[in-house]
Amino acid sequence: MVQEMSAAGFPSPTVVPRYTVVVRGLELMCSIGIRRVEHERLQRVRISVELTATAEAAVPGEDRRNVINYEKVVAAIRAIAGSGHIDLCEGFAERICTACFADPRIAHIRVTVEKPDVFPEAEGVGAILERARPA
Repeated sequence: MVQEMSAAGFPSPTVVPRYTVVVRGLELMCSIGIRRVEHERLQRVRISVELTATAEAAVPGEDRRNVINYEKVVAAIRAIAGSGHIDLCEGFAERICTACFADPRIAHIRVTVEKPDVFPEAEGVGAILERARPA
């Protein structure tokens, strides 16, 4: 067996098929935060999600029954945002992870939850969580 070499003379890495679905910059109003004022009014949150499929689901092809449905992901995020007060961005992100893992094709999740209006001099503050499918 001959291993391919890169232009620099190193062995070429094997490319493993990967399938990732993204939702970027979803903006919703929700009740989030631990400060008193945050309990009294809704505030804007920006959510981004990257969902990476298991190896078995890595090549969905043209059959839409095989794709990870981002409409369902957005619906789940909206439901969480509308379900009542959430204390922390971390808690919101964790609930998104749990909802997304309901799809057995999801192997890895990266969720960003930001509050863009907390500090005028910052684009946003928040949390990023990455999770692998629980064993």
